[in-house]
Amino acid sequence: MSTVLAIDAGTTGVTALVVAPDGSVVSRGYSEFTQRFPRPGWVEHEPEDIWSALLSACREAVDGSPQSPVALGITNQRETAVLWDRSSLRAPRPAIVWQDRRTAGICARLGGAGHEDRVRALTGLRLDPYFTATKLTWLAEQDERAWAGVVDGTVAVGTVDSYVVARLTAGAQHVTDPSNASRTLLYDLEAGGWSDELCELFGVPVSALPSIVPSSGVLGHTDPGAFLGLDLPIAGIAGDQQAALFGQACYTEGQSKCTYGTGSFVLANTGRTPVRSSAGLLTTVGWDLGDGPVFALEGAIFVTGAAVQWLRDGLGLIDRAAEIEGLAATVTDSGGVYFVPALTGLGAPDWDPDARGVIVGITRGTTRAHLARATLEAIAFEVRDVVDVMVADAGIAVPELSADGGASANDLLCQLQADQLGVPVRRPVVTETTALGAAFLAGLAVGVWSSTEELTATWQEDRRFTPVDGVREDGRHARWREAVSRSLAWAAG
Repeated sequence: MSTVLAIDAGTTGVTALVVAPDGSVVSRGYSEFTQRFPRPGWVEHEPEDIWSALLSACREAVDGSPQSPVALGITNQRETAVLWDRSSLRAPRPAIVWQDRRTAGICARLGGAGHEDRVRALTGLRLDPYFTATKLTWLAEQDERAWAGVVDGTVAVGTVDSYVVARLTAGAQHVTDPSNASRTLLYDLEAGGWSDELCELFGVPVSALPSIVPSSGVLGHTDPGAFLGLDLPIAGIAGDQQAALFGQACYTEGQSKCTYGTGSFVLANTGRTPVRSSAGLLTTVGWDLGDGPVFALEGAIFVTGAAVQWLRDGLGLIDRAAEIEGLAATVTDSGGVYFVPALTGLGAPDWDPDARGVIVGITRGTTRAHLARATLEAIAFEVRDVVDVMVADAGIAVPELSADGGASANDLLCQLQADQLGVPVRRPVVTETTALGAAFLAGLAVGVWSSTEELTATWQEDRRFTPVDGVREDGRHARWREAVSRSLAWAAG
């Protein structure tokens, strides 16, 4: 039996799975790493912490498998900007994480200069701190010492996938794939490569960027001295949300999924055509199997699972994230409480980096159970906002939604989601579809699977949640939107 090792370098930790040909998980490993918040709105990671967590998670997964994997696939938190020395592979400074909002002023400056429409036309994205390029502009302006290495060629620039590949290959490869490249604001969707025009606008040397390779295909091998004594072909790369779409077997135009993680991300396969949105959705590359890109339309929600973590770590209302379902189920509704978890601004469809978290409707009768239920309802409302726009603006039919990610194990959340969407929500047996997608991409390249049709046959449903009639129209979503309006532009004064 040929197995594949998948690495999911996420926002709060690294997951490693060994995946069998039938799509089942043979073994797994996981290791968290530290989140750093040096100032309000700033989020950073130490790249060395990511690498250490990766080694730990992979060692656990490989040791738990009865046979060695035949290939390796990588998926990763997207948009995070990483610098590292090309020789030592050490990072000269912390990585700026996708959630970081420090570049709101740079976005406003570029937008005020009239660049928004051109950037959107080229990239399918928006001028928002979420994306990589403005983080690199900030580094060029604020960290001259680190940026000097970028200019003279001794320091490489990339996203987390590029950094991971560099470490795995002991510096032999500096690459990314189109799904990650298309999230940087430096990639021309139509031309299918780095844009000289955009690189000049954001002040990023093209020479510092990684080469773009297909999402599926052998791009190099792990260095045994760097990676657990293993010499494995690295055969798959995709950004985490595109990997989840691939892992959910959404290979047909119109199929969609939502991954419930630190944030939540709704993606719909739009086939070979990049579908544009005028109402807050993003156009992105889904994957490239070597025969050209498949595109997706995406709604990016910044804080969903992170809101549960805030209840745990910030407020101490729960001891473990998994407790929220039981606590929320002790009440039949939120008692009129609405929570807008704009803890790092708002993504789709509102796109306001200055929005901040709001809890409204609190009374003397409000309990922690009401706050817990309001948090789960907020996640369902946020996803509904995106799907409603996807249907109305882009004309994409969403007859059902495939759910994955850690929070999809929450039955109450899945039912709330189905009720708000008015369509069934289906959950697969393997909910770690981000890593599964990376395994599928790598396995396709080395012959573990022969086609996407064979991959589709591995998908198994765990449970289907059917909407309750009338809940979608009960008025709670409209009240939620009122609460959202009160969160907007708060940090701007």
